[in-house]
Amino acid sequence: MRRIITPPQEQWPALTRRPTKNLAELEPGIEQTFQLVQEQGDAALLQLAERFDGVTLERLLVSPEEIAAAEAKLPLVLKEAILQAFSNIQVFHTQQAEPIQQVETMPGVMCWRKSVAIEKVGLYIPGGTAPLFSTLLMLGVPARIAGCRELVLCTPPSKDGSVHPAILYTASLLEITRVVKAGGAQAIAAMAFGTESVPAVYKIFGPGNQYVTVAKQLVSKAGVAIDLPAGPSEVLVMADESANPAFVAADLLSQAEHGPDSQVVLLTNSESLLSKVELELEAQLAVLPRAAFAAKALDNSVGIVLESVAEMMDFSNLYAPEHLILSILNFEEALDSIINAGSVFLGNYSPESAGDYASGTNHTLPTNGYARAYSGASLDSFVKKITFQHITPAGLQQIGGTIETMAAAEGLEAHKNAVTLRLKEVNRV
Repeated sequence: MRRIITPPQEQWPALTRRPTKNLAELEPGIEQTFQLVQEQGDAALLQLAERFDGVTLERLLVSPEEIAAAEAKLPLVLKEAILQAFSNIQVFHTQQAEPIQQVETMPGVMCWRKSVAIEKVGLYIPGGTAPLFSTLLMLGVPARIAGCRELVLCTPPSKDGSVHPAILYTASLLEITRVVKAGGAQAIAAMAFGTESVPAVYKIFGPGNQYVTVAKQLVSKAGVAIDLPAGPSEVLVMADESANPAFVAADLLSQAEHGPDSQVVLLTNSESLLSKVELELEAQLAVLPRAAFAAKALDNSVGIVLESVAEMMDFSNLYAPEHLILSILNFEEALDSIINAGSVFLGNYSPESAGDYASGTNHTLPTNGYARAYSGASLDSFVKKITFQHITPAGLQQIGGTIETMAAAEGLEAHKNAVTLRLKEVNRV
């Protein structure tokens, strides 16, 4: 990590910049993939699986027998862990449902809003170096609670044509039966445009590599909704002398191991703590299986010493982290100052890993500063909010003049006339 001591505020914007890649250069190749999938459907997916995944598939869809066999391939302790996480995520997201509340804005004018599930959603789950069955829980659970009628799961196959059993076991818990052996931009294209085996969906969720990221951006321009603007994982840890350096280093590395383009940031008001964390990073990194990924991520990362908790909070709000950890004394006093963050972890015993897996909150979160304007995935991500209104004749008499006056001021005579004709009828009666 780069070490920066008490930088002046005019340098802060530069310090909050993420490592960037020019992904636009990927667009022509991805558009060719889109065209191939649109023209050839399933045949294109089979061809691209051979080219990019190195596997010759006999069929795209995972069979019911493969899904049923997955449970026997998992150790009991993992199945129990998945079930516990499933329960916690379900409990947390179930509480997000909003009851219908009818509001009479004036006598005879009744308005309300209703949450209606998105009918068809697509879930993309990476299956390469890290098969993210946890992400399937994070997306599938709220989708089921919302009542989405059709869930399509795309995940890349392994070299032998199989799908990781943890992904299939989780899919069975979620009652997802359409599991497609497809990865990369071609999977996004299939869910966006449809093929013989993959129905087109209305919204696509899930993380992925740079090709998946650009593919999702492109289909969003074509009218298919996506969950969030995607970017590499990130965490910002605020720590003072009360923090445990080993815990802080472990939290930083838990994000750094996602990949070389991840970024971790440590803010502290103690140069001594920064030194202790640096030593812990070195020791813990040495024994990590994904040390190469984490080491490259640390090259993009910073440890910054600031004067106070208030300054650290100001910097954090400017950075707008995906994950924010407060390893500070009296963290409760800082909560009202948090403006921009995806998900927040409080105290020395709330590791970011808890939110990634099993505490109940969602780990699909805005990155790259989008926490300034976006929320993480939730039950709301899988529904539309449709408004309703019912106006009685007496209500129209109450509100009609207001509508006529405003419509006339905007020069929209037909709008005014739609009210005027009704008022004449009402007043005749």
